[in-house]
Amino acid sequence: METRRALVTGAASGIGAACAQRLAADGVHVVAVDFDQAGLDALDGVETVVADLSDLERLSDLPSDVDILVNNAGVQQVAPVEQFPPERFSYILRLMLEAPFRLIRQTLPHMYGAGWGRVVNISSVHGLRASPFKAAYVAAKHGLEGLSKVVALEGAAHGVTSNCVNPAYVRTPLVTAQLADQAATHGLSESEVLDKVLLEPVAVKRLIEPAEVAELVAVLCGPASASITGSSFVLDGGWTAH
Repeated sequence: METRRALVTGAASGIGAACAQRLAADGVHVVAVDFDQAGLDALDGVETVVADLSDLERLSDLPSDVDILVNNAGVQQVAPVEQFPPERFSYILRLMLEAPFRLIRQTLPHMYGAGWGRVVNISSVHGLRASPFKAAYVAAKHGLEGLSKVVALEGAAHGVTSNCVNPAYVRTPLVTAQLADQAATHGLSESEVLDKVLLEPVAVKRLIEPAEVAELVAVLCGPASASITGSSFVLDGGWTAH
């Protein structure tokens, strides 16, 4: 993997940071992208780029000559549909669906030219299941699932794979930040939200660690994954077993 070059978005913390560090440990040259300069500065052994991925016209400034693309950047908003701010809905789809599309679109020519490429989209259990009060997030992740499958079908003849990784709740700033929002929405304490809302549908009653997700991403980016494409890999503690 020492000859490979990867672009990882949302890499300043959580899953993105874990993926960037895990791929770097395999010898991959990692370009870590986020708008959080301080978070990027805390990473070791990677190249960093500060960028706002919701600014679609600036995405062309990011490196396109990469062999591996990990689309991870995301945010959350918790609100009933009738109260969901339309501008926030548009922002979330722009960041979490259109930005991945544009990054895939501009990196595929290099991958096709090399006859090798890996696209890994960090989806969610919410790419396969819905939850109340998360209209934009669920819509974006469902869209990402479809996009990933189309890329898998188109890229197969060029040695490019495309897959989704679908974790349940991971111990990340995105998850911990929504505890207060969920508490207000449901009229519960934050500890009750963790037990009765976030972990209620899962059999394994704990948050997933970012490093667990990164291990699966590393497999999907490696040489053994040439025939693994168009799939969604669930790390959900048994959520979708119901």
